[in-house]
Amino acid sequence: MILDDDTRRAARELAQRYDCTLSEAIRRAVVRHRDAVTGVTREAREERTRALHRLFELFKQNDPEEEVRRLKAEDEGF
Repeated sequence: MILDDDTRRAARELAQRYDCTLSEAIRRAVVRHRDAVTGVTREAREERTRALHRLFELFKQNDPEEEVRRLKAEDEGF
């Protein structure tokens, strides 16, 4: 792929920002632009929904107030 100077500079900036290769930065930019223009794919939405439901199950038995108390008590030791 041949890039003009501005595009190459932008790709290098993204690669530094993402701490990845130039080609990976370009790939990420293209995918994010596609998602912004076309929206997230149905498969990605379904995967996110499954992950969210799994988190609900994992944390269903947790008491948030108790968790905050425990974390605050742990922080006092530092």
